[in-house]
Amino acid sequence: MKKKIIAAVCAVLLAAVLLFATHLLVMPKYIENPEGRLVGEYYSQAGDNDVLFLGDCEVYESFVPAVLWEKYGISSYVRGSSQQLIWQSYYLLEEMMEKETPKAVVFNVYAMKYGEPQNEAYNRMTLDGMKWSSSKVGAINASMTEDESLVDYVFPILRFHSRISQLTADDFKYFLGAPEVSDSGYLMQTAVRPMTTTRTGDDLFDYNLPSVSFEYLDKMRELCEKKGAELILIKAPTNHWKFWWYDEWDKQISDYADESGLDYINFIPLCEEIGIDWSQDTYDEGMHLNVSGAEKLTDYFGKMLSEKYAVPDRRGESELSSAWQTRVDKYYERKNTEK
Repeated sequence: MKKKIIAAVCAVLLAAVLLFATHLLVMPKYIENPEGRLVGEYYSQAGDNDVLFLGDCEVYESFVPAVLWEKYGISSYVRGSSQQLIWQSYYLLEEMMEKETPKAVVFNVYAMKYGEPQNEAYNRMTLDGMKWSSSKVGAINASMTEDESLVDYVFPILRFHSRISQLTADDFKYFLGAPEVSDSGYLMQTAVRPMTTTRTGDDLFDYNLPSVSFEYLDKMRELCEKKGAELILIKAPTNHWKFWWYDEWDKQISDYADESGLDYINFIPLCEEIGIDWSQDTYDEGMHLNVSGAEKLTDYFGKMLSEKYAVPDRRGESELSSAWQTRVDKYYERKNTEK
């Protein structure tokens, strides 16, 4: 009888191991689309950041934590992801606040234009990288499209089982995880593709930002107040009609910031002062910054964080300084390699 029980337990354990191994195998590895690995990379650097950035590609391609540390001694992390919706930003922040006591939280407001779930593929690029917690469950429930279900996130093999017949060498090579693609959340772009058009954004039928976006912005503000962090709203520099930031949107954010006692910094009209050159500092014709533009913007904002928001210079802390020197060295190694 005892042997039968042991055999049954072993069989269950073996089945569980095989199921988990299959799960790891069929999960997308995001080798060609590294943006899908950004959210999960946060955990290795969680716990000692004074500034946290949240938002979409406009943050993870615009702010360089290695530069903030090197020039201002600011310990920071960029928790960005592709088309990160504001409710996803909120739940990511909720999760991080369990691990961090930041002095400032920086939120890029472009995602305020979305008022409902958009796309499962982009959802996955943000949500799959989160560790399981009540915050992840909240993010999934807020983000799911009509064709998605919570059980597919709990058991991804149910969603990705068809990939078993489509596995590639990368699925086996990166079975246990792929190398980090970011530098503290910053995804480097070294190409140069100058802005070539002066076309502005198309006219909209309705310029009102969705009320649900302001509801989650309220939740983000209240969480920051509770945790003693300064919430700073920003709009990263862009100069392309596909990612146009309308004056009507800008006014709504500005009015909200004034009413809520928050700072809102729109970097678009500050580009000349920052030193951004749209013939050199973009890799996709003005939609996003390349590494040259990101370093300029980071230096500019780092001075503000240091002087206006009193984020401390921690280069005198030996253990933290040693960890950051390793990160800075990796950043420059990547920059020199990808040129």
